[in-house]
Amino acid sequence: MSSAKPDLSIVICTRNRAGQLQGTLDSLLAMTTIRSWEAILVDNASSDGTADVIRRYGEIEPRIRYSREDRIGLGAARDHGWREAQSAVIALTDDDCYVAEDYVDAVLAAFNGDPDVGVVGGRILLFDPADARVTIDERDYPVEMAPHSFVPAGAIKGANLSFRREALQKIDGFDPELGAGTPFPCEDIDAVAAVLWAGYKGLYDPRPLVLHHHCRREADVPRLRPGYDRGRRAYFAKFLLGP
Repeated sequence: MSSAKPDLSIVICTRNRAGQLQGTLDSLLAMTTIRSWEAILVDNASSDGTADVIRRYGEIEPRIRYSREDRIGLGAARDHGWREAQSAVIALTDDDCYVAEDYVDAVLAAFNGDPDVGVVGGRILLFDPADARVTIDERDYPVEMAPHSFVPAGAIKGANLSFRREALQKIDGFDPELGAGTPFPCEDIDAVAAVLWAGYKGLYDPRPLVLHHHCRREADVPRLRPGYDRGRRAYFAKFLLGP
């Protein structure tokens, strides 16, 4: 077996979704690229058959690796996952998203254009057109974010988010107090802002694509809003009170 590090690490965190993981894992198997990759599936303290599902896929595709983080929360799980990853570029998506066939090449291409880019957000489309039009990003044009600039909440989203490893090292990774599973679901934009304030550029690039199969209908949206609002307030407060 080669000891060379992969070109891209894909980190996917999941909790108690054993019955829904197949589509996400199948999309990893369907990727086409000559570049090397690995996928770290972080089991965030699941109590169902999540571990068994991931390990079965790992037997089919050894580049899919199981890992576990028992501290509940997406910030803690993502922080665990990127530290387990081996590559210089680390992509994150969700356990209800399906990556495009060219995902590996598209993420790497987004970083290759400028060595000063530390974080890249990508396009997120609905898998099911009947789902509510939330947590998606349909922009088909690039948007640059300057270092030391304000980043609005939602400017780029955690369902399709990639970092240079060195940028995550510089900010000491994700805040484990934040993210889905905690009162404040904002670990993604928190990390994006921290990278920009560490002196890196940010970029939204439409080439990396995932399809989001979140299964929420319009009637579910009012129930989701209070959580999003808490996350935004926590993000703003953290950076207003910071140095």
